[in-house]
Amino acid sequence: MYAYDDIDRTLVNERVAEFRDQVQRRLSGELTEDEFKVLRLMNGVYLQLHAYMFRVAIPYGTLSSPQLRKLAHVARKYDRGYGHFTTRQNIQFNWIALADLPDALADLAEVGIHAMQTSGNCTRNVTADQWGGVAPDEVEDPRVWAEILRQHTSLHPEFSFLPRKFKFAITAADHDRAAIKVHDIGLRLRKNDSGETGFEVLVGGGLGRSPFIGKTIKAFVPGRDILSYVEAILRVYNQYGRRDNIYKARIKILVHELGIEKFAAEVEQAWRPIADGPLTLDDEMIADIRSRFIYPAYEKLPAMPDELRKAAHDARFEAWRKNSVAPHREPGYAIVTLSLKPVGGPPGDATADQMDAIADLADKYSFGEIRVGHEQNLALPHVAKRDLPALWTALDAIGVATPNVNLVSDIIACPGLDYCSLANARSIPIAQELTRRFANHETANLIGRLHVNISGCINACGHHHVGHIGILGVEKNGEEFYQITIGGRADEDARVGDLIGPAVPYAEVADVIEDIVEAYLALREKPEELFVDTVKRLGVEPFKERVYATR
Repeated sequence: MYAYDDIDRTLVNERVAEFRDQVQRRLSGELTEDEFKVLRLMNGVYLQLHAYMFRVAIPYGTLSSPQLRKLAHVARKYDRGYGHFTTRQNIQFNWIALADLPDALADLAEVGIHAMQTSGNCTRNVTADQWGGVAPDEVEDPRVWAEILRQHTSLHPEFSFLPRKFKFAITAADHDRAAIKVHDIGLRLRKNDSGETGFEVLVGGGLGRSPFIGKTIKAFVPGRDILSYVEAILRVYNQYGRRDNIYKARIKILVHELGIEKFAAEVEQAWRPIADGPLTLDDEMIADIRSRFIYPAYEKLPAMPDELRKAAHDARFEAWRKNSVAPHREPGYAIVTLSLKPVGGPPGDATADQMDAIADLADKYSFGEIRVGHEQNLALPHVAKRDLPALWTALDAIGVATPNVNLVSDIIACPGLDYCSLANARSIPIAQELTRRFANHETANLIGRLHVNISGCINACGHHHVGHIGILGVEKNGEEFYQITIGGRADEDARVGDLIGPAVPYAEVADVIEDIVEAYLALREKPEELFVDTVKRLGVEPFKERVYATR
C-alpha cells in the first residue's frame, strides 16, 4: 500500500470543499446544467439515463481494507447498496442524488479516496497490473511508477483541458495484465543490458468508434526520463490534437494520420528542450516514492502446507484453487482472484455487504490489501497458502468464489442501456444469460480460456473489440441488434477482433455465442489450443458458416 502524505490529504479535502460549493450553486440555480457539466465531470460525475453516476478513482487498482469499507458505506448510505467495478480500476455508483455527492466525497476523503479526473478531457486514473508488487514474473513493482505519474498528472494545468480524455496503463511483466496496447500511452517496464530500469513506450492505442492497437514509439526510455518524455507526448497531442471533431480528437487518430515515424519525430523535438531538466527523476526522488509503499512482513512458509494437502481431496475446493489462485513471488503465498461474475449476476458488481466482508477477509488473510483488475474482478494479493481452504469457504459464503476466472462466463460488460444515456442496447442481460448457458464448470473447463466482452454502444466501455468474442450493441429501426467479432485480445499480442457477419437480434445473441463455442470445440486441433489460436489459424469463415447456416 502507498502511504499518502499531508499534501495528498490537503488536496483531496480542498477538492471536496470546492465541489460542495459548485453543487450548492447548481442546486440553487446559480449554475445551469451546461455550466455545471465541466465542473462535475472533473469530479467524476456523469448524468446518465436515470440519475447522476459517480465514478471514484482507485489508482493502479490498489485498495486498503478501510477504503473498501468506506466504498461499502457510500453504496449503502447514498446509493442502492452496491457498486460497479470498471475496466479502468474505478468503481461507479449509479444512483447517488446530486445533493448527496459532496457528503459522499467527504466521507471518501477520510480514507484518502477521491474522484478527481475520473472523467473529462484530462489525464485519467493511471492503471497498472493488478498483481503489481507480488507477481513472480515482473521486473519490479509498476505501481511505484504509476504513483509518480499520478502525482505529476493530477491537476496538471497544461493537461487538464486536452482535446479529449487521456489514459495511461503500466505493466512490468512480459505477459501484459494491464492491456497497455489499448491505451493512449502504454508503458512496459524493462531492464536494459546495463540493468537500468526503463520503459518501452507505446502510443495511440484505444477502442471506441475507431479502434487502434498502440505502437511502440521508443523501445527504451530510462526511468529517470519518463516524466519528461511523457510530457513531450502530451504537449504534441495538446498542440496538434483535433478539437473541431469529437470523433477525431483522441491521440490514436493523430498518430494514425501523422504516422508513427512523424509522430515520434515531433515528440523527439518536443522532448529535447526538456530532457535533463527539472522533470528528471533522480535516484533519491524515486527512492522516496518507493519507500512510501508498505509491503507485508512475509513469513517463511512451506510451499505445500498440510492444510492445502488435506483440502485437495475436496473437489469443489480444488476446482476453485486451480482456477482462481495464482503464483506469488513469495513461495508460501498466493494471489487469489475473487470472481465478481456469479451465474446470473451483473458483471463487476459488488454489494455493500460483500465489500465489507471482503475487507474483513483482507484483514485476516491478505495484510489488509485488495486489488481491482481491469477484468472487473477483485484480488487478495498476499494470501498464505495454508489459509487458502479457510479463505475459500468464506469467499464461497459471500458469493465471490465462482471458479470461472478467465473462462467463458468471466464476462466483461459495460452497464449498457440499463443505465447509460449513450448506449444503444443492453449489455447486462446478455451477460447474465451467457453465464447461465455456461454455468457448468466442467463444460467451461473443457472450453478453456475464452474472454467474452460486451459493449452497449460504439464507445466500447466493455472493450468488445479485444474480446476473444466481442459483442457490440447497435440500434436498427428502434430494435436492439448485436454485432459479433472473434479473435480479439488485450494482452501482449493485442489485436482487434474480426466481424463474423451481419448483426443478430437480441433474442439470438446467446444462441450465436453457443454456436461459435461449439464450432471451436469441433475445429480445434487439440484441447490445449485456445479459442483465439484456433481463430488465428482458421480465420472467420468456419465460424461464420456455423452461425449463419440456419439463420
